[in-house]
Amino acid sequence: MASVKNAVNVDDVRRAARSYLPGFLYDFIEGGVDGEEGLSRNTAAFSKFSLVPRYLVDVAQRSTRTELFGRHYAMPFGISPTGPAPLFRPHADLLLAKAARSAGIPFILSGAAGASLEEVKATAPDNTWFQLYTARDRNISHDQIRRATHAGMDVLVVTVDTPVTPKRERHLRNRISVPFRLSPSTALRMAREIVMHPAWFARFFASGGMPAMANWSPYAEKRATAAQTASFFFDQAFVPGYVGTPTWQDLETYRRLWNGTLVVKGFLHPQDVVRAADLGCDGVIVSNHGGKALDRAPSSLDALPAIRAAIGERMTVMLDSGIRRGSDAVIALCLGADFVFAGRPTLYGVAAGGEEGARKVLSIIATEIDLVMAMLGCTSTRDLNETLLTRNAP
Repeated sequence: MASVKNAVNVDDVRRAARSYLPGFLYDFIEGGVDGEEGLSRNTAAFSKFSLVPRYLVDVAQRSTRTELFGRHYAMPFGISPTGPAPLFRPHADLLLAKAARSAGIPFILSGAAGASLEEVKATAPDNTWFQLYTARDRNISHDQIRRATHAGMDVLVVTVDTPVTPKRERHLRNRISVPFRLSPSTALRMAREIVMHPAWFARFFASGGMPAMANWSPYAEKRATAAQTASFFFDQAFVPGYVGTPTWQDLETYRRLWNGTLVVKGFLHPQDVVRAADLGCDGVIVSNHGGKALDRAPSSLDALPAIRAAIGERMTVMLDSGIRRGSDAVIALCLGADFVFAGRPTLYGVAAGGEEGARKVLSIIATEIDLVMAMLGCTSTRDLNETLLTRNAP
């Protein structure tokens, strides 16, 4: 925990997570798809810009508070959905929700989470959003919307950018199946890594091993094991081929069933965003799934300006993928994002240090956003705009 406690940036926390986790699980977090060009493209996109400060401005009194969908958050940054987080630290979904509550920011509970949406909403009632993956059996998706409504969720986030399971080469090289299963070769490798990562293994087995997926357990077979429920989820949400993948008709149905704020996550094409606005969606998270969907997709930051120009102020435009520093968040806000999200940074934190680790990451990012704003001569996030940016020479 000392390494996380003394971290000065997100990369320090990433190294702590790498040290704590078995290699195949660290690859689960860090990896992308195919040749992983999308991962590099996401982070490199921010390096295309420099921030141009305005000096002789009184910045003694400043605030990063941001209004989003009628709520005020402490900063323009939230936690993206991060899949099976309890694999990396027991009860990670709840720990992330608690960290978000303490920091005063939104947390998007993954559709592949271990904890139930009801439990997480009760833990952080003013901070929790729910991510919906479309199930092959649409009745499941419709019932999850009903449950989210009954739990009092404010925001439903429909993820649309994984119509099929992509080729994740790190999983193939590690001989890791998704859902997670132990092959003989994997078991042997895990046995070797127990010596190197005893803290993770002790927590993993003390918590009961493979975490359950509580949001899918009601729809699996009676008395299904955690592994069987995970298999059921992947069969429902990541169907091989194209039968049953989400469509515009599904989005129309979700808009009809959901009375709260509806956000679509994963659009990169301006015409898709305009069509979603025409259907009555309230917001979009411009995202390439953190480089885990289509490797040759543009970075989220590169896609952002055209989307903002096409949609204007008709929708709330948010962004995730590639953010590792507060300055990255500020660049995205200057380019037209209303809010930003990131998943890997707080996943590093919760893996390496539990709730305290996640809170440490959020504290680092909050401090960086505040300091960068002050250096730019901005006292409010509303002051951030494209005049504060210059594009670097290629």
